[in-house]
Amino acid sequence: MSKLRKIANVFIGFGILLAVWEALVLSGKYEPSLLPSPAKVVEGMKELIVNGVLFTDIKVSLFRFFLGYLSAVVSAIILGLVFGWFQKLWGIFDPIAQILRPISPIAWSPFIVLWFGIGDIPAIVIIFIAAFFPVLLSTVSAVKNIDRTYLKVAKNFGIKQPSILTKIIFPAVFPNIATGLHIAVGTAWIFLVAGEMVGAQSGLGYLIVDSRNSIRSDLLLAGIIFIGILGLLLDKLIVLFEKWIGKTWGIAVPGQGGK
Repeated sequence: MSKLRKIANVFIGFGILLAVWEALVLSGKYEPSLLPSPAKVVEGMKELIVNGVLFTDIKVSLFRFFLGYLSAVVSAIILGLVFGWFQKLWGIFDPIAQILRPISPIAWSPFIVLWFGIGDIPAIVIIFIAAFFPVLLSTVSAVKNIDRTYLKVAKNFGIKQPSILTKIIFPAVFPNIATGLHIAVGTAWIFLVAGEMVGAQSGLGYLIVDSRNSIRSDLLLAGIIFIGILGLLLDKLIVLFEKWIGKTWGIAVPGQGGK
């Protein structure tokens, strides 16, 4: 599909969405305080930008996100490489991971707030939990299923640990780890907003709560739209990182067509 066609599809899709939205507003079935018009939401966006609230909340949220996400990714990849290589060790920790993995990070929020108080740390911890398990499990699975040819070549050249882990295994399994990175970005961003709703007094999640309490549905919807846009940009950032890794190491990342 050509880029021009993709751009046209974007405009058509959003045009349909705006038309349906405006039709619901004009139908009179919903109070303006419950469903503001697109024009009213645009005014709310301008208000958030002009008074500086938006950029302050974005800066705070991105700081929390990157700190929690990057720390989770680094620790999960390191542990995933170790657990995937030493499968007996993973056999001990696998049941624990499988029990903890389905638990929503928000379920831990009462303890997190009690332990760390109100501020940046609760949101960062929730992001860490949300991002950790997708990357850990994808890394362990990738290492366990690595092509044994790589290991035979490393043995023939006399390469030993930890060089095998860092220079052979990690580049070989990164295309599969990339899937975990994508999943982790989405879940971490979702739970960042949720974490800021319960354990923070700033950020985009807090903006939504504050707008709800002030009965400003225009600002609430504006905040939701900005959250969606930033989430999309973060996902694209991961795609660019994968492309850079692919070019640097000469590997094909799934979904990138080897480019």
